[in-house]
Amino acid sequence: MNSVEQNKLNELKSKVFSSFFWNLLEKGGSQAIALIVQIVLARLLAPSDFGMMAIMVIFINVGNVLVQSGLNTAIIQKEQLETNDMSTAFWMSFAIAAALYILLFFASPLIAEFYSIPSLVAPLRVLCLVFITNSLYSIQVALITREFQFKKIFKATITAITISGASGIAISALGGGIWGLVFQQLLYSIISAIMITLQTKWLPCLSFRTKSAKELYGFGWKLLVSGVIDTIYDSASDLIVGKQFSVAQLGFFNQGKKYPQALGTTLDATIQPIMLSTVSRVQSSIEDAKGIVRRALKSASFVIMPTMIYAAIAAPSLISLLLGDQWLPAVPYFQAFCIIYAFLPVHSTNLQAINALGRSDWFLKLEIIKKGYGLLVLLFTAFVIKDIGAICIGLIATNIISTFVNAYPNRKLLHYPYKEQLLDLLPIVFCTSMSAFAGTVAPIAFFPEAHPLLCAILQFLIMGGAFILLSCLFKVDTLQFMRDELGRIKKSKSN
Repeated sequence: MNSVEQNKLNELKSKVFSSFFWNLLEKGGSQAIALIVQIVLARLLAPSDFGMMAIMVIFINVGNVLVQSGLNTAIIQKEQLETNDMSTAFWMSFAIAAALYILLFFASPLIAEFYSIPSLVAPLRVLCLVFITNSLYSIQVALITREFQFKKIFKATITAITISGASGIAISALGGGIWGLVFQQLLYSIISAIMITLQTKWLPCLSFRTKSAKELYGFGWKLLVSGVIDTIYDSASDLIVGKQFSVAQLGFFNQGKKYPQALGTTLDATIQPIMLSTVSRVQSSIEDAKGIVRRALKSASFVIMPTMIYAAIAAPSLISLLLGDQWLPAVPYFQAFCIIYAFLPVHSTNLQAINALGRSDWFLKLEIIKKGYGLLVLLFTAFVIKDIGAICIGLIATNIISTFVNAYPNRKLLHYPYKEQLLDLLPIVFCTSMSAFAGTVAPIAFFPEAHPLLCAILQFLIMGGAFILLSCLFKVDTLQFMRDELGRIKKSKSN
């Protein structure tokens, strides 16, 4: 490797370290604020209000995928990006957003009638405005991600979530009910759009290139279809529970899913966008790309897997302490989704690698396969067994199977087979299992009647301490790697 290539590689590493730091602050800070907001709102609003919101979010999530249309990832992945490419992508997103808003505006009465909730019409029509506001800054976010400028996203997210959260709490405290949740989401989108636009200082020009549209959609349409399938499938459980069971039951189910999902995706999203941009830069070298993917898999799993398992064990204490005893029926769902999101790094790392290598065709094939058998299991457990517990067990089973499905393409693309991935994860799984056992047994044995707060603290201290001790004892290389990288980040900041 010559000096020029070495300098480029060192520059890339520096950007990666800095991006990791700011992305961690953005995801961690925003979720910490969001958690506080949700805790307050859970004590102000009824489970049925959260159930109504869960129904509306189904349509919002699908719509947001259509607005992005895979264009964000296409822009990040494209090696030679021109200004006209971004302008074309912007106007495509805006046009789709406007069409979606009109469609859902007129479809709102039908949705309300389907769920037998007449009061759903007005909130849904207002909430759908997020399609428009999200389209105004989605391309700018892709540009920021491409350039590793995560500090800008940090500023925008923290500002938006603080103001929108405070507004949602105020409206709910004044008796606004569901409108507190609606305006919280809408204000978040509006403020994010303003902050991102002001920081990027990029505005679309009045041009649309058919060539750019074809190139972007040539890559992005497969991700669009994949995203729609994934989002519909992810929302299908809420949709079916809301129809098959009560709105209050949906509220418990959704709250049980929300916190593990937020925690897991926050930790995972700290690493994965950076990995996508990094692998895209070295995609010509399979050896370098594989090294980055392996490190991302082990690093993300080292943090996420024990965190999710510990949260599942401490679930009764956490739910009682944070949300109140009225939300204790959500505990089984909370635990089930903690198990599901413990495997998130395996899914996302393999899928991001496929995207970064430009193989969106593989991405689409995997989504069709996974969601096909997943939907069959979901429908069987909901309409044949007719038990919400069976739904949770089915979701866990399909999630475990999907880890092997997602890893399949990288056997060839990166020469990273199942056996090697399992060997990379085995030390983390072992340390997590042993520390989880210690955290389960010790508080019961020594503090059987401890206060929920004390019990939760003891469990996390015991499990966390045991995990670090075991990681040192068995010389888990990820621990040393993370120590080294944190040292480099600190050194980089001081310089």
